[in-house]
Amino acid sequence: MTNEEIYQELTIIFRDVFCDDELQLEPELCAADVSGWDSLRHVRLILTVERKFNQRFPASKVAELKNVSELVALIRSSPCLDT
Repeated sequence: MTNEEIYQELTIIFRDVFCDDELQLEPELCAADVSGWDSLRHVRLILTVERKFNQRFPASKVAELKNVSELVALIRSSPCLDT
């Protein structure tokens, strides 16, 4: 799976979680940039991403994420992801 494909899938997830059909993902997008990104939505976002990509992320790695590009890198680092 390419970065572009991951971003496409993440865009669908982000738009659903944040109820914003116009949300555009950029590598540097972070929680402060998205209206309504609170702790509950963060948990929902991560759980949805884990389900979509058939992965489990360690809480320590999730806590270190600063932006979307780091989330993409975390997804790509999984041995379960077809490249």
